[in-house]
Amino acid sequence: ACRARGVCDVIAVVRGEVVVRRPDHVVVDCTGVGYRLAVSAETLRHVPAAGRETMLFTHLVVRDDQMLLYGFATEEERDLFLLLIGVQSVGPKVALAVLSAGPPRELVSALAAGDAARFQAVPGIGKRTAERIIVELREKVSAVEPAADGTITAARVDDPRLLARNGLVELGFALPEAEALLADADGETTEELLAHALRSARR
Repeated sequence: ACRARGVCDVIAVVRGEVVVRRPDHVVVDCTGVGYRLAVSAETLRHVPAAGRETMLFTHLVVRDDQMLLYGFATEEERDLFLLLIGVQSVGPKVALAVLSAGPPRELVSALAAGDAARFQAVPGIGKRTAERIIVELREKVSAVEPAADGTITAARVDDPRLLARNGLVELGFALPEAEALLADADGETTEELLAHALRSARR
């Protein structure tokens, strides 16, 4: 059985048979449609061999000339991905590299502890970007809750304004520009805030 639910969150979950399993992506067959999902090394550890069924949480990034689907073993990893791509100079590819550095709970702990060295060790991230990640995300992950087994997971990313800001960044706006467009935006949902911000950008 296959379920592809949701539509930016156009596709929120993909469930089906693993057809291809590569170091940087997998292909999941959902009733005859193959979804290619870019994944981190951490998620890949949870993806079974070809021929077996898997379920991945997803996020769709829409560019002018392409649509890219990213897959995650857990909602916590997807939430952390959304936080990371909201940081200036951190795109989806770099965010996946960060997520490949360890389980979400360890990365959240490193953020909360201000451990910039942990992120500077990630390929493609220099000292300045590592420090920016810490500065911008440290407070956002400070309100973590221990799970029943004592591990730490990232807080859910469900703030409409944060999601709208990330959406503008994905559309090509610089972080300061996205924040400026949303500064006076009216609306309670992500869609309303995005619509207001895009109207302001056209003026």
